[in-house]
Amino acid sequence: MADSYRGVFGAIPYAIRHTESWTMRVYGVVGALAAGLIATVVTLALVVWMAETADVQGGTFLFSRSLYVIAGFAAVAPLLAPLLFVARRHRRGDPVRSGYDRKMAYGGFLFLLSLYVGLVISAPAALRDPTESAVVGALYALPQPVGVVPPVAAAVVVFAIHYRLRVTDDAGAAETVDDPAADEPTVDDD
Repeated sequence: MADSYRGVFGAIPYAIRHTESWTMRVYGVVGALAAGLIATVVTLALVVWMAETADVQGGTFLFSRSLYVIAGFAAVAPLLAPLLFVARRHRRGDPVRSGYDRKMAYGGFLFLLSLYVGLVISAPAALRDPTESAVVGALYALPQPVGVVPPVAAAVVVFAIHYRLRVTDDAGAAETVDDPAADEPTVDDD
């Protein structure tokens, strides 16, 4: 296990190095940068919020700060999940169905898009720009609490992709093991 990784921060480059899928490599960079940006914004916002409410005694403010951290984790965890699943798969040599890495990257990109859609839906009225777009107008027309639905649904999709494409029995493993050549399109030499 000399080539193993140590923790989350080691798993990201490990997944990028060991995957055969260029889609996963691109997602590895984009997903890690997005997760880092979200974690930084949540941390800085929490520091500002704590400074503004430092003189307030515990109770509701302490509880809401805790929920804020949990919400930040809920946004970052599904972004990193495809990378962590792929890294674990390559490190342990787990059998998976064809296209596992590529499809996990698609799930990660879907979650990233769902975060944006959720932010558009839940944007306060003061921050909404007038738009000619029918799609954005329809998203603005939805009630703000519905903004949590797209990220939750996409997170479920990421985990469903993982569970659907892994192979749990040894009998089916030989015929369904991931083939790196099947993960990417091939070019004919003709």
